[in-house]
Amino acid sequence: MPRGLSRGFYEAITVVIAGIIAFPLYWMVLTALKPEDEVISADPRPWTAEPTLDSFVRALTVQSFGRYLANSLVVALAVVLLSLLISFLAATALTRFRFRSRTTLLVMLLVVQMVPVEALTIPLFFVMQSVRDVAPAFGLNHLGSLVLVHLAFSLPFAIWMLRGFVAAVPVELEEAATLDGASRFRFLWQVLFPLVAPGLVATSVLSFIHAWNDFLFAKTFIISAAENQTLPLALQVFIKPDQNDWGAIMAGSTLMTIPVLVFFVVVQRRLVAGLAGAVKS
Repeated sequence: MPRGLSRGFYEAITVVIAGIIAFPLYWMVLTALKPEDEVISADPRPWTAEPTLDSFVRALTVQSFGRYLANSLVVALAVVLLSLLISFLAATALTRFRFRSRTTLLVMLLVVQMVPVEALTIPLFFVMQSVRDVAPAFGLNHLGSLVLVHLAFSLPFAIWMLRGFVAAVPVELEEAATLDGASRFRFLWQVLFPLVAPGLVATSVLSFIHAWNDFLFAKTFIISAAENQTLPLALQVFIKPDQNDWGAIMAGSTLMTIPVLVFFVVVQRRLVAGLAGAVKS
């Protein structure tokens, strides 16, 4: 096959795959913009001649929508910040120090990621029920329970990923900093931290998306405290026994993607570098 034809073939395949991936997002936005009669029509069309924002109005006028949005932001940002701090320190310790059971701990980090989330939901429910008696802010019906659970699931991957970035920093650099009078703490935050920043960004994006889109844990741990519900739970008001309000559901889902897109745009340059570094590692 000629080189030009081969390149064009792969480009066409790439466009087709991108189209398949993007189509559900297009349909979500389209459904949010369609009038209600078109949404429930038995003959759906991949376009609309009369776009409307009625579905967005219904989604935004849900009681306490702003509070649900704030709760989701608090949980997602807390998970991102705590996971970055803990995973960075843990990855540094696992890479720079030699201690007993180090290999066992690394293997455990891999094993934890293999366990399905659904298999741990019920045990975690009873754990959080017990935690409520000791630390109420981290027990059931509190946002702290969501932070703890998401942190537990995001840390193993973040630590394993950052370990490669820390290992890529030459030991000689730390020795040179020590000779120049820098303490270990100063080297950690002024030298090592900026060098592994792309990896931190990559893990932060994954942690943010996982916490932001969560429905299972929010539904399990926030039982009766309506004021602590997150945004995915707010969409349940449009699920009705007789007929679901798909326009409002898709409008709410579209609004939920905006913070993720904004976060991605802000960190996209370092994200590409981080993912590239992860592949090399």
